[in-house]
Formats: sequence, C-alpha cells, structure tokens
Amino acid sequence: MGHAGSSSLTIAAQHIFDGAGMRGPGSVRISQGRIESITFGEAEARASIHLPADAILAPGFIDIQVNGGGGVLLNDQPTEAGVRRIVEAHRKAGTTGCLPTLITDRSEVIERLAAVGQACLKIPGVLGFHLEGPALNRSRKGIHPQAEIRVPDRRDLAVIKSFGGRGRSIVTLAPECVPASMIDELIGAGLRIAAGHSDATAAEIGQAVDRGVSGVTHLFNAMSQLNAREPGLVGAALWDDRLFAGIICDGIHVDRAGLRVAFRCKGRDRLMLVTDAMPLVGTDDRQFMLQGRQVTLHENRLTGPDGTLAGAHLTMIEAVRNAVVLLEISLVDALIMASRTPAAFLGLESELGRIAPGYRADLVAFNRNFEIVGTWVGGVGSMGRDFTPKIEGEDASLPPGS
Repeated sequence: MGHAGSSSLTIAAQHIFDGAGMRGPGSVRISQGRIESITFGEAEARASIHLPADAILAPGFIDIQVNGGGGVLLNDQPTEAGVRRIVEAHRKAGTTGCLPTLITDRSEVIERLAAVGQACLKIPGVLGFHLEGPALNRSRKGIHPQAEIRVPDRRDLAVIKSFGGRGRSIVTLAPECVPASMIDELIGAGLRIAAGHSDATAAEIGQAVDRGVSGVTHLFNAMSQLNAREPGLVGAALWDDRLFAGIICDGIHVDRAGLRVAFRCKGRDRLMLVTDAMPLVGTDDRQFMLQGRQVTLHENRLTGPDGTLAGAHLTMIEAVRNAVVLLEISLVDALIMASRTPAAFLGLESELGRIAPGYRADLVAFNRNFEIVGTWVGGVGSMGRDFTPKIEGEDASLPPGS
C-alpha cells in the first residue's frame, strides 16, 4: 500500500495537528513517502512548501465507506478506471485513504471487482475495499436491491474471501442472517466484519462480537433500534467498547441529538466519520441511476423513487466541519474521528492517522473555512487550485492574501 514519493520535501505550517493535539508552528520533513521528522518552533525558512498562515496540516482523512464520486458508482464501473475516478474526486475533499464500496449486487459484479482489486491497490489512496452486502436483512435493506440480498453460496463466499488479500477490506453483513461459521471463515480470510443492515438483537450482536465482528456500518441507519427491553444493534453498538462505529454526519441521516449521544457513548476513539458518498460528489449533476432506480439530489438529500435515503452527498472535509458544528466538539476530536480512529479500525494505527516519524506521509491541509489547500499521499502532493507552493531555493514568503 505504499505510494512513496521519490524525493524529499519539507512542509512548513503555522498549525499542525499531529494526531493527538494541535501544535505549531513547525515543519514536517518527508523522505521516500514517509515522515522523517517533525520539528516545532519557527517554521523552517527554506521549506519546500509554506502553507498559508491560517492553514492546518493534519493526517489525511480515511473514509471506509465510499460508494462513488466523480460521476462514477462503483457498482457500475468496478474497474481500475472507475476506482481511480472515485478516489480522485474524494481526494479533492481531503480523503487520502479510502475503501471503495460495493453495495449488494450480482455475483458477476463482485467477481469483476475482485479481478482488478490487486491492481487497484496501486492507485494512491486505495486502502482496500468495502463489500456492503449481499448478506443483509431484507427488513433493513434501505436502498439495497431486495432481489440480490442473499446468504453467500460457495461461489460468492470464495470471491468475497479473496478480498481478504486485497488491502484492509471490510464486509458488512447482518450477523443474524448468516451461519456463525461463515463469520469465522471470513475473519479467517483476513477480512474485517461490520454489522449493518441488520435486525439483530443485542444478544445476537454480542455473540457476533465474541466471534470477531469489530465494526458497525452507519450507526442508527438501517438497523434494529434501542428500545426499553431490546437494545438492538444500536444499543449494542453504543454499549460495547469493542465495536468501532461509522456514522454519517450530514445532519440528515442522524439527528443532532443522536450524533451527540453516539459521541458521548463511543467517544472519538471508537466513532468514525464516514461519507457513504454516491457518484454526485465532485459533479454538478442532480440525478443518477442506482440499479435501475433514479436517485435525486434535493437540498443535499439523496432519495430513491419511494423517498428512501440512497447514500449521502457528503465529503470528509464537510463531515469534519459538521461534526464540530452539530456535535459541538473540538476540531481535534473531529480530526481524530476522520483519521486516527479509522486507521485503528483497519489495523493501520502504526502507519496512518498521525504525523510522526516513520508514519506514511498521507496528509491534508485545510484553512479556517474548511477549504482544502493540499493533500499528499505517500509524500506526493496535490495542491488546491488557489495555492502555488514555494519551491526550495525560491522566496519562501506566504502567498498574497494568506
């Protein structure tokens, strides 16, 4: 998963979030795609890049649920070109690592993605894949096509297991709908399992967690709710500290009070910001087709013909901003939920989510208006269109208007 740059550079910033706290000014030196050193005090005068005075340099965002972007839905284009287009669209919003996500579909579609999965890992920003389905509970299907929801047969199971060797991949399933031995088999193949689109009881979730289920997909949405005598998946997720939970922080999928309850129960080290993004991200389009059904964007809400929510029109920088506003938490907490915590869930906590020596140089810079200034994946940068980096040896003063 290394996409190392071939040269060294130093990024100077007035504000640096190192994965634990906000610090600065300082400079981050990168060599061969990894962070060589970080120094604080005066920013290095001859740094390769001087960020604007109001910019924050932080670990790049990690999004574990990305259905589409740039006009591409992964189910429609499970190809290297399709994955690249999705990743590029989200990188413009600060996502430096993601799991392109395939929702419930025919066996042939899963096989097509599996066939190119290894090659896609060479695309900067691809950390693995997320298979959301097909083993879901029809009573909690959301926008997933009911006709394709199924318990995987041997053909399905073989191809799904192959994703265990495709980076840090995830399978979302309803634990009550599959044999316990199947959960064991998938985990044994190297996959992480998340409970989602599930009507499980809290006891069933507890049993699944005992077997190794470690995540919850879009908490509160498409799952059994917390009731007085049956806590359901929501109650189990809020209570069980072994579970990481993704949450869609767009102000539409989960009420502000629900977001705050989730944060109070799970905290920044177990609650992860996800986008559940669809192909309209990065485009000016207002509609797209999802498995034969038209999905329409209206007032930032994506819905199918019957009004069912169909993913989200959201980016990670927007999710970070929304978390600060809607949850009334610190920017530090929001940034941890966008980087360090998903890195930990994926088992990449020693590689990503911090700015520290030895870590991958996957970074994002954004300003006080939550506008992306630049991103770096493995030390290779992509700057915002309004920012021209100062190259070492040139005048290293800040750009006009910074």
